[in-house]
Amino acid sequence: MLKKTWIVASVALLGLAACGDTLGEQALLGGGAGAAAGAVTGGDVVTGAVVGAAGNVAYCRTYPSRCN
Repeated sequence: MLKKTWIVASVALLGLAACGDTLGEQALLGGGAGAAAGAVTGGDVVTGAVVGAAGNVAYCRTYPSRCN
């Protein structure tokens, strides 16, 4: 279980590290990372995608210099 948690965390961080240049790219990359995290952990994939997309867009809009 611990290994699975590390994999999910790594995928989520990589998804957030690749923020994207446009709002659509940011939502798509964050949503993909969230969906993957939901699938790997056995959670709801749709909820993971929504949370991931919202989180990535919010992060990139708040800290644009960290997303380039």
